[in-house]
Amino acid sequence: MDKAKILVVDDESRMRKLVRDFLTKSGYSVLEAEDGSAALETFFSDKDIKLVILDVMMPKLDGWEVCKELRKNSDVPIIMLTARSDERDELLGFQLGVDEYISKPFSPMILVARVEAVLRRYGAVSDESIMEAGGIKVDKAAHTVTADGVPVELSFKEFELLCFFMENQGIALSREKILNSVWNYDYFGDARTIDTHVKKLRSKLGAKGELIHTIWGLGYKFES
Repeated sequence: MDKAKILVVDDESRMRKLVRDFLTKSGYSVLEAEDGSAALETFFSDKDIKLVILDVMMPKLDGWEVCKELRKNSDVPIIMLTARSDERDELLGFQLGVDEYISKPFSPMILVARVEAVLRRYGAVSDESIMEAGGIKVDKAAHTVTADGVPVELSFKEFELLCFFMENQGIALSREKILNSVWNYDYFGDARTIDTHVKKLRSKLGAKGELIHTIWGLGYKFES
């Protein structure tokens, strides 16, 4: 089954090849651009691009300028790559409408997982209503969950929490990240409310609850 077309923008050919190879192995179609100007030309000449992976530091036009131009005309999801781990850069990226922010060096497998998660959020994958992992099956359209074929009754927030875990499988998620994504930014309570929901979710999933791992001092990770 064909997957989404992705534009990879980086002035380092080695980095483009690394990202392209992993995305191609995962079934994605990949276009490349070596600078900001080429990125915009490629994007606006191809109407089928579903996601842009964009490096910050590039000649001609840097990643921020490219992002601004894209946002003037499109809501295409954007994942920013940077060699710097500056919080101000990350905040600027989110203010400009960036969906994910990944610092170099990074694991290509984690990048692929982030790509999959972002595309699912945008509904850009054909099977986005059905998720399966470790014997757990979630039908987002029907709002149902089964564990080894046995129905599991979840509250609305427990269902959203499980979906978020499965969409970000293998990624360590902080409590703040989970809170902002599942409860959204309009929730001003204690992030520890997540612990209570995770405890209930694990209990309802029975043996499958062990797939939700605690990352001490950070949060949780779903891994099958």
